[in-house]
Amino acid sequence: MDLRMMAFDSPLFSVLQHLHDAGDDSDKSVSCPSRTYARDAKAMAATAADVKESPNSYAFIVDMPGVKSGDIKVQVEDDNVVVISGERKREEEKEGAKYLRMERRVGKFMRKFALPENANTDKISAVCQDGVLTVTVEKLPPPEPKKPKTIEVKIA
Repeated sequence: MDLRMMAFDSPLFSVLQHLHDAGDDSDKSVSCPSRTYARDAKAMAATAADVKESPNSYAFIVDMPGVKSGDIKVQVEDDNVVVISGERKREEEKEGAKYLRMERRVGKFMRKFALPENANTDKISAVCQDGVLTVTVEKLPPPEPKKPKTIEVKIA
C-alpha cells in the first residue's frame, strides 16, 4: 500500500513506507535469525562435550545415554570442522502406562568443533561405548625443521 496516494507525502511517511515495503521482501532481514539457525543453536547449547588433547590426537567426548549408534552422525565440514549430530527418540508409550514426570531430554542434538591446523581429517574414528561417544582426530606429524642450505665456495 502506497501511503503517498492517500496524501501522506511527508518524510516520516516516506520512512514508514520504506519499512513497510522492506517487510514484504521474500528474503528475511539479516538481523533476524532463521528458524533453522535457532533450532541448531538450541541443539548445540543442550549438548555438553569435553575436548581433550593428547600428544598424538584430539578427543571429543559426548555423553549419549540411550542413543543408538545408528542415530549418531559424525561428519567433517569445510575440511576443518567436526560435526557430531543425531537424535534421541522418545520411547513409545505402552497402553495403560503414562508418564508422571519427563526430565530426560529427547530430540535432535548437534555440536560443531573447529579443528586446529595440525589435525589430520583423514584419520578420524568414532566409538560409542556405554553411552559415551568418543571421536578421535589424530594429529599430523610436526614438520621437520628446515636444515640450513650449505653453499660451496669456489676459488676463482
